[in-house]
Amino acid sequence: MSEETVPLTAGAGQPKGLLQQMEELMAALNADLSALDADLQGDGGPGRGVAEEEAG
Repeated sequence: MSEETVPLTAGAGQPKGLLQQMEELMAALNADLSALDADLQGDGGPGRGVAEEEAG
């Protein structure tokens, strides 16, 4: 998971509003979760447990 800092100022040095900061954080979180979901789906998805791996 990537850890990024969100700058507190926008382009011309004006402070960002709390709502804008939260929207950006939620967008970043959503992207991370989407990537994690894609990784998990590529690893065989549900139903692939430790017992199956040990038996195989």
